[in-house]
Amino acid sequence: MKLERLFFIIAIIIAPTVCMPSILSSQPNVDYKPCSFTNPVTQGQDPWVTKKDGFYYYIESRGGGLYVSKSEDLTELKSNAQKVWTQPDSGWNQSSLWAPELHYLDGKWYIYYAAGESGPPFIHQRSGVLESVADDPLGEYTDVGQLYTGDNIETKEDNKWSIDLTVLTYQNQRYAIWSGWEENENTDATPQHLYIAEMENPRTISSNRVKISSPEEPWETGTELAINEGPQILRNERGEVFIIYSASESWLPAYNLGQLRLTGDDPVNPDHWQKKGPVFEGTESVHGVGHASFTTSPDGSEHWIAYHTKVSPEPGWKRVVHLQSFEWNEDGSPNFGHPTASGKQLHKPSGGCRAISSFF
Repeated sequence: MKLERLFFIIAIIIAPTVCMPSILSSQPNVDYKPCSFTNPVTQGQDPWVTKKDGFYYYIESRGGGLYVSKSEDLTELKSNAQKVWTQPDSGWNQSSLWAPELHYLDGKWYIYYAAGESGPPFIHQRSGVLESVADDPLGEYTDVGQLYTGDNIETKEDNKWSIDLTVLTYQNQRYAIWSGWEENENTDATPQHLYIAEMENPRTISSNRVKISSPEEPWETGTELAINEGPQILRNERGEVFIIYSASESWLPAYNLGQLRLTGDDPVNPDHWQKKGPVFEGTESVHGVGHASFTTSPDGSEHWIAYHTKVSPEPGWKRVVHLQSFEWNEDGSPNFGHPTASGKQLHKPSGGCRAISSFF
């Protein structure tokens, strides 16, 4: 009797182990999304991703057009891309479409981009803005025109070379921040600085520009051309404002990220920005990290950076997009760590792993 009871207990213990595989295999409709991904997540450059109402929106320029993608999965940035705008056949913005950004401001979507005449040299780049017709980032846009990024706001004469324009909202005031030249030149081998100006609304710059950063540090001056470009806004949980920007030459492996921290209350005052860098740079296996944008995981518990890297250390602009999470230092500044190598398994953003269907 005792022996029979022992066999009964053993059968109860091992039964789930024996039966579970067959139970799982009998559920053909169950499909679990992988909880990991590898970099690169896509080809391309100047990645811009923004999150709204549970969806990630990604914008890129290619073939003379702007494409917007919508996805619940941060690691699938280019899902169902829709072409939302095509460059005109003539005019100031007919060629050289660079680094678009998608912003939701005052109940509408706005796309900021740089364009100009064909090159090289690329000496005619200016910043433009498109406004959505409806509250749909994948819908129709109206070309609002060129933004004024010069020194004569009253007459708007002698507009200056500008690229990579982004928007900062701070204490109920909106600002445009971009990379530009001190003066228009006949060569694109011209140093680039960061400028800021007040905005009257998302379509209009309303003050003269103010220079807030120049490429002066060794990690900014590079070996061929001194550059500050690709400014992006990043806020910590305390609401402190950072500008994370790209430094040095984008076509070389030394391309890296620098940081400006707003230490005062006036973003237009250059003395209220504190520089630090590099805060993110390449490794022996990851080259030329730069032009980042920032978002959070699906559940909002993690902070993520999207950035591009060069596919090789050789000079050139063939690039791919990487994603990785980052932390914060005790002083409130971002800690990006080191760029992850291609092919390394990374856990998907928190809240992004779930079954497509359930057992029951």
